[in-house]
Amino acid sequence: MPTSLPLPSARFAPFLEHVNLTVRDPHRSAQLFITLFDWYVRWEGPALNGGRTVHVGDDRFYLALYTQFGMETPPETFRKGRPFNHIGIVVSDIDAVERRVESAGLVPFSHGDYDPGRRFYFFDPDGIEFEIVSYD
Repeated sequence: MPTSLPLPSARFAPFLEHVNLTVRDPHRSAQLFITLFDWYVRWEGPALNGGRTVHVGDDRFYLALYTQFGMETPPETFRKGRPFNHIGIVVSDIDAVERRVESAGLVPFSHGDYDPGRRFYFFDPDGIEFEIVSYD
């Protein structure tokens, strides 16, 4: 039995289109990602259970930023590792993005250089962890 499957052609290769995150304030979160990554709002509107969603990203992918309870969203909603540990975002200029993270009042941590790239992490205002990676 083979240990790995053959890779699909680039034309049919699966890719991650979006991640749907619960946040307290979708507009605040969208503005953070616009500031950090030069993304834009692709769509926004009403969502499930009377909630609201803002899609922010680029032409390839986006984060769907959802809230039902707004600022009243319970803190346990954002507990690290529940259900995921972090979201990794690849950037071309990690130093510039780190400066933007700091300018946004957030604290970069766990810097690391490893083969094949560099990384650091930060928590957004809701406590969601992001990993910033550069392979340049």
